[in-house]
Amino acid sequence: MSRPPKPELPLLDGVSASALALGPGPWALLLDCLAERLPLVSREDWRVRMAAGQVLDEQGRALPPATPYRAGRRVFYYRQLAAEPDIPFAETLLFQDEQLLVADKPHFLPVTPKGRYVQQTLLTRLKKTTGIATLTPIHRIDRETAGLCLFAVRPEDRDAYQRLFRERAVDKVYEAIAGYRQDLALPLSYRSRLQERADAFMQMAEVAGEPNAETHIALLERLGDSLARYELRPSTGQKHQLRAQMSALGLPIVGDRIYPVLLPEQVEPDYTRPLQLLAREIAFTDPVTGQARAFCSARTLSPAAAAPG
Repeated sequence: MSRPPKPELPLLDGVSASALALGPGPWALLLDCLAERLPLVSREDWRVRMAAGQVLDEQGRALPPATPYRAGRRVFYYRQLAAEPDIPFAETLLFQDEQLLVADKPHFLPVTPKGRYVQQTLLTRLKKTTGIATLTPIHRIDRETAGLCLFAVRPEDRDAYQRLFRERAVDKVYEAIAGYRQDLALPLSYRSRLQERADAFMQMAEVAGEPNAETHIALLERLGDSLARYELRPSTGQKHQLRAQMSALGLPIVGDRIYPVLLPEQVEPDYTRPLQLLAREIAFTDPVTGQARAFCSARTLSPAAAAPG
């Protein structure tokens, strides 16, 4: 069964309202339910938010702290964090029309709100600068990766654009600075099977079985004795595909905090050593307009980031 459509609610500091479906429960007040089901926000903070008009019904009406609990309805609230790390790098808006928005993302900036980041995400920043509450990512790239991110502007176009990626109808070109192996003959099409590791959160690992990840790897230039610049063309879209496959080949990407060694999440990133991976180009036939679309990042990678800090 499909979800009911979300009503058109205003942005709050660039953040869209999140929905909570109310099922059967023992609570007398909606406030009691929110405090128990969403405990990362204290009951007192929920009371303050409700008093400030930040919890809404499906008509966009504010629900005060004394609102009785009623199963079978949806309520809406805005995700907020008391504090989050500041990411001192700016995105660039490359293209915008009625259907599509293309941004050039810096390293370290998450695409969507998650975990420690709400305001410091590409989606929230773009909603604040454009005022478009309906922006939706068509695809995702890692927080550490820089480069092109595409967003659907209109809700009715989302699935058509997202289907392009599901059906592999998009040409994607990445660039990376990574280790160098003189014994590895390039270019090559590298195929392997990737799956999430059970013993290491976030990491993907190569395992036996039918390949589910394929990347064409070409050498662009040597950078000294131990590094090189590569062009990577993935024809599949597995999680961390480029990072995991390059590491498995003995060519770890410079600045990678996950492959081959996973650093704890609480270890702060070194902003002087970004992951040297760039989503450089993307091309496809627009499923809404029929136009040929092609975009190129204005960002570059730097061999200097490989130097020890």
